[in-house]
Amino acid sequence: MAQLPKVILKKGKEQSIRRYHPWIFSGAINTVEGELTEGDLVEVYDAYENFLAVGHCQVGSIAVRILAFDPCEVNYEFWKEKIQKAYDLRKSLGFTTSETTNAYRLVHAEGDSLPGLIIDFYNGTAVVQMHTVGMYLVQDHILEALKEIYGDQLIAVYNKSEGTLPYKADLETENAYVFGRNPEKVALENGLKFHVDWEKGQKTGFFVDQRDNRSLLQKYSKGKDVLNMFCYTGGFSFYAMRGEANMVHSVDSSERAIQLTNDNVELNFPGDKRHKAFAVDAFKYLNDIKDKYDLIVLDPPAFAKHQNVLKNALNGYRRLNAKAIEQIRPGGIIFTFSCSQVVSKDQFRTMVFSAAAKAGRQVRILHQMTQPADHPVNIFHPEGEYLKGLVIYVE
Repeated sequence: MAQLPKVILKKGKEQSIRRYHPWIFSGAINTVEGELTEGDLVEVYDAYENFLAVGHCQVGSIAVRILAFDPCEVNYEFWKEKIQKAYDLRKSLGFTTSETTNAYRLVHAEGDSLPGLIIDFYNGTAVVQMHTVGMYLVQDHILEALKEIYGDQLIAVYNKSEGTLPYKADLETENAYVFGRNPEKVALENGLKFHVDWEKGQKTGFFVDQRDNRSLLQKYSKGKDVLNMFCYTGGFSFYAMRGEANMVHSVDSSERAIQLTNDNVELNFPGDKRHKAFAVDAFKYLNDIKDKYDLIVLDPPAFAKHQNVLKNALNGYRRLNAKAIEQIRPGGIIFTFSCSQVVSKDQFRTMVFSAAAKAGRQVRILHQMTQPADHPVNIFHPEGEYLKGLVIYVE
């Protein structure tokens, strides 16, 4: 094995690594020995040159993403073992053999000790997103490991990394099938069907991270007039309909999202007149819904992707939640979420408190929600708990 470049940390900066945090920030680095190009494997040492970890280097505030805390050779067998462990966890959770759910997250970046890699599995198709140059450089290993682990279960692999790789890295990549092709773009979640547009849709085509929360919504939907804001593909909408909602309205600013929602509702409830969808700005729609709904879902896109816009994002969440709390019928229920990693659970809860105070209504928390088990959180990397939500009761 060739000698890897060495990253040597400043004195005292090794403590987080000794606690197995998988990121090394650029300010913690003292020197680099050897030539370094973004995406290269590097060995990390403390100031006294004691080995700490192996990882991928990158340009930016996070300078190294850790792959292993023991000396090892990072080859095909390394990648296969990592992905096999991720698969075995999903198998133990019942995802790989379920007759009612064939859509799940196979690899959840740091949660599976594979920082920079996301893989979602949809009924035979693995949709891969690489977020680092290091993962881009080993994409052939990732593909071969998927083929070996899944065998005949794997119909296709679609690489959707064009929009997730660092744009400054100047990589020539485009979204495309890298193995097979699967014309069957319908998957199952808890027995409900949905279209998955992994080629043109957001993220990998569907938000599998809300599976458990959609099931919870179903239990609250009977006889309710439901509003699903930022509906995207309508997941919460068709769960509400299965829960015997009286009426379901889906709202999104995207015409394409509204079409996907209508298609998914029709797939599960053909000809059902309880559902209507509207392509309109969310804040405008919320201005005039006084006492119209008794169950509202607020699942907006990430308002903050970076710490420097956190304040503005929290203000946006506050305005959105205050409007919903003001307008909902007495005794109404709101499912409210943030998928912004930089927004902590405490900040999110404080924001909802502030929105309730602004609306001047009594609010009680019924449930606290997060991401499901196929989106595991590395206990040494709390930043991985990106999805947070509350179910609140408004008097």
